Amino acid sequence: MKVSVVFSFRNEESGLEALIRRTRSALQATGADYEMIFVNDDSTDRSLELLRKQRESDPGIKIITMSRRFGVHACVLAGMRLAAGDAVVYMDSDLQDPPELIPELVKTWQAGADVVNTVRTRRLGENPFRMWLTRKAYQVINAMSEIDLPVNMGDFKLLSRRVVNEVLALNDYDPFMRGLVRWVGFKQETVYYVRDPRYAGTTHFSLFGSGPAKEFIRGITSFSIAPLYLVLVYGLIVSASSLLFALLAGLAQLLGAAVPGWSFLLALLVFLAGNILAAIGVVGAYLGRTYNQSRNRPLYIIKEKQGFDGA
Repeated sequence: MKVSVVFSFRNEESGLEALIRRTRSALQATGADYEMIFVNDDSTDRSLELLRKQRESDPGIKIITMSRRFGVHACVLAGMRLAAGDAVVYMDSDLQDPPELIPELVKTWQAGADVVNTVRTRRLGENPFRMWLTRKAYQVINAMSEIDLPVNMGDFKLLSRRVVNEVLALNDYDPFMRGLVRWVGFKQETVYYVRDPRYAGTTHFSLFGSGPAKEFIRGITSFSIAPLYLVLVYGLIVSASSLLFALLAGLAQLLGAAVPGWSFLLALLVFLAGNILAAIGVVGAYLGRTYNQSRNRPLYIIKEKQGFDGA
């Protein structure tokens, strides 16, 4: 039995040694053979240098270096594709998700689960407003999509080999990983835990950065076309409302009553123009996904591999 652990990282030099030490200890506790696959998303600090030094004393450490920055999901899939384990764990590299949970994930997998998800009961050191937004985002995605995504389920989980193969076969260009894993099905179990604050360094996903917003849009557009129907229904409602307004304005003129002035009409036109632009944006999000997928470009390009057969 072999367990692979995949880490996507970028500029994590301050926490890598602790991550390796704790993960190694957790994997040794499982009694399984193991490998730790670190996918370098074009780091600009000393992360790669530190990993190469660690690899000198631990051949279980394997390194993939991307040709440029491709993002977390692409790096995770690259690690999965080269992983040799009967089970693959993937997790963040900032030590907010405790490696000490890996033996429990492995035990649950050995008991028959194909996917072992983790759900955070608490998230220490996080902004309360961010946590509120996160909960609402999960609720919106669940309400609109065909998948059941438990609130606070993240990207720390174990997949059996057959689930890994199914996820890789989907070949999504812009994947929403936690959604894909739920979508493929199979027997899925859940382990609950308290998420720690970041071990060192600064977050790469700030509250008002583009990352959370892109992930939210990715989550909806990957598994639902409900926003397109909502735009259609909303457009019909606005059209009906404008027709009703025209009828009322005509009736007011016939009765000699005052008709709303230019300021009201200008505000109404601006309102309608904003709605049109929003509708175009919703359609554009889906069109953009279709365009990116149709180009059939590779999701990532690997610059260098270390520790893999034939690398």
